[in-house]
Amino acid sequence: MIALGIDTSNYATSIAVVDYENNKILLNEKQFLPVKQGECGLRQQDAVFSHIKNLTDILELVHNKFDLSCVQAVGVSVKPTNEENSYMPCFLVGKLVAQAVKAAVNVPVIHTTHQDGHLNSALFSLNNETLYKDKIIVFHVSGGTTDMMLVENGQIAETVGSSNDLFAGQAVDRLGVKLGFPFPAGVYVSQLAEKCTETIKPKVSVKGLNCNLSGLQNQCEKLIEQGYDKEYVCRYCLSFIAETLIKMAHNARDIYGNLPVVFVGGVMSSQVIKEIVENKMKNIYFVEPVFSSDNAIGTAAIAARKVLYG
Repeated sequence: MIALGIDTSNYATSIAVVDYENNKILLNEKQFLPVKQGECGLRQQDAVFSHIKNLTDILELVHNKFDLSCVQAVGVSVKPTNEENSYMPCFLVGKLVAQAVKAAVNVPVIHTTHQDGHLNSALFSLNNETLYKDKIIVFHVSGGTTDMMLVENGQIAETVGSSNDLFAGQAVDRLGVKLGFPFPAGVYVSQLAEKCTETIKPKVSVKGLNCNLSGLQNQCEKLIEQGYDKEYVCRYCLSFIAETLIKMAHNARDIYGNLPVVFVGGVMSSQVIKEIVENKMKNIYFVEPVFSSDNAIGTAAIAARKVLYG
């Protein structure tokens, strides 16, 4: 089962081709959307234009590397999440390209969401059918979400926890941009944080299954004003996020039992967060950054499973 995946998020333009039954990635191409220095994101009309430009280049690259006549299904993210009224114009670009591929090679197109794509990219990477079938807890932590979800049969059953204000990725990106890094700034913040060896124990704000992260941005700005070095401030930021997720996960396990916990999303690419969480929790799963950050592998996997298993 060869499937093509397309994802046009607010961060990156991504196309992937996977051989699902053999658990192989045949092609994985991604281009980040250009953001002006000092800014934290794009207006939607600029994102749409960038996706059109990026897809022109990426599709030419795909054509030179891969015979699209072999594709048996196309998966495309058409909105951010499964929540009612979830919508972003940038996803319409991917939807249009998917319909064009359908017209050209006459294959089914499966519409999905960006969040489902993240989930299934991780499950494809882990290649553990038990995680597909059993009930699990999944954190999707990025610039647009800090969601804790119950997942069953590879599908999101319910979002049970989230941030009441700022998303984790927003806090990381705003800190990175303030420190002079380009957007998205997560990789730079994580690299600096790895250079700090201090053990940091921030006081986090978690009530039940939800959290508050707006205070994190204020605390990081205060640390900078007080003269703390960049490495310390970056580690403080990521430690705060890690401890927040740990507390949310513990509270969820108190309610739903000791379920496996899978961490996905761009923020979960951080080695610092991974190490902190792994030191304090068991029965958890992280994936390599290529599967955790924005990508089209998951949308391809969703299309393949839909055609194979219904």
